[in-house]
Amino acid sequence: MKGKVLGTEGEDKEIELPKCFSMQIREDIAQKYYEAGKKIQPYAPSLIAGEQASAAGKIRHGRGKWKTAAGKGISRVARKIFWRRGTQFYWQGATIASAVGGRRAHPPKLEHFLKQKKINKKEAKLALTSAISATASEKYLKKRYETLTGDMKELPLIVESRALKLKIKEFFSLLKKILSENYKLAEKNKKIRVGKGKMRGRKYKVRGGLLVVIGKEESFRIRGVDVRRVNELKISDLYPLGRLAIYTEKAVEELGNKEKGK
Repeated sequence: MKGKVLGTEGEDKEIELPKCFSMQIREDIAQKYYEAGKKIQPYAPSLIAGEQASAAGKIRHGRGKWKTAAGKGISRVARKIFWRRGTQFYWQGATIASAVGGRRAHPPKLEHFLKQKKINKKEAKLALTSAISATASEKYLKKRYETLTGDMKELPLIVESRALKLKIKEFFSLLKKILSENYKLAEKNKKIRVGKGKMRGRKYKVRGGLLVVIGKEESFRIRGVDVRRVNELKISDLYPLGRLAIYTEKAVEELGNKEKGK
């Protein structure tokens, strides 16, 4: 499979692409790898939550003994004393889950959140390869971006490494030339979320925008797009499958060397 390298000055050339751009796309394995990488913030109540009331131990039912509940018709639970008259007590249940202000019945266990999902190395490699291959598939790009228009025949999008040395305005003008009417999809779009999520710490929704994949030794810093080196590329950068991505010529070369084991 051959691909076109788009030049900064309009001089295009063809190169042989690595197999990772034309391999079979396994959606199931990619989803499995993405789910395995998810982490949940652990949460649980305090170990002494609901047990800080000044309540005595379990009430005994022994007859004729101090502080017992013989003949009271109450259960043997820890109770808090509110008042007493001689040997008569007025107390209420405390600490147990069924009492007001008591502990939770079955609180979440921290061990549940610390479990890690595992995935085989070969599956992880296949998932990442599938995600890279999906960036070169017009079908998957149109599936992810509903507003994508026109034919994307020049996938995967590859630019010469000289493009990283362009100024910001020049780089974005190059993007406009490459993507034409689909340029808006490359920009990170920030908008206010609809619904009650606005009040729960997630007011804004940010669209991923364009992903620029560069070589290991290349450097590129620019606002408005995501930049990843080839060796730092993760499934979370490419999932859902079909992300709009641009590769540098050096990055494509390193992907090919990785396949050959160099």
